[in-house]
Amino acid sequence: MQENYIQDKTFDKNDLPTKGEYDNCIFNNCNFADCDLSEFKFIDCTFNSCNFSLAKLNKTAFHDVKFKGCKMLGLRFDTCNDFGLSFSFDSCQLNHSSFYKTKIKKTVFKNSQLQETDFAETDLTSAVFDNCNLAQANFDHTILEKANFRTSYNYSIDPENNRIKRAKFSISDISGLLDKYDIDIEK
Repeated sequence: MQENYIQDKTFDKNDLPTKGEYDNCIFNNCNFADCDLSEFKFIDCTFNSCNFSLAKLNKTAFHDVKFKGCKMLGLRFDTCNDFGLSFSFDSCQLNHSSFYKTKIKKTVFKNSQLQETDFAETDLTSAVFDNCNLAQANFDHTILEKANFRTSYNYSIDPENNRIKRAKFSISDISGLLDKYDIDIEK
């Protein structure tokens, strides 16, 4: 069976793609909620205000993909094709999603909600968390070397259980590194 190859196309609202490879495409206001996107390939694509909540991403390929203003609740990025996995998120809702054991160095999360998101054993070397809410996000044996958390908040990261060498934090939210000690810190 021949795979569809689509290049330089814009998809709007109900104009949903069929299984295949999408190169340099733009998706506007598309609803992928509960869709099976398994084995789709997205290369240099941009998704604007799309809903991906609970979509299936088994062996889905994302290469240099931008998500802007997307609703992405409960996604399992840990089931994606890990070869060349790279994306950025701007103003997205990623609550309850999982990046478990993914290698996503230099990923940019900007103005996004990452509440209860699983980053256990993820390689986030040089990642940027710019103005993100990380309430109850799970960092366990996570590589956070050179990661930037200076403008993010509500994180709880155990320095003894994660690699944080040369990571950046703001003094106002430093308490997120001391949560396990159950101490009171006054600001």
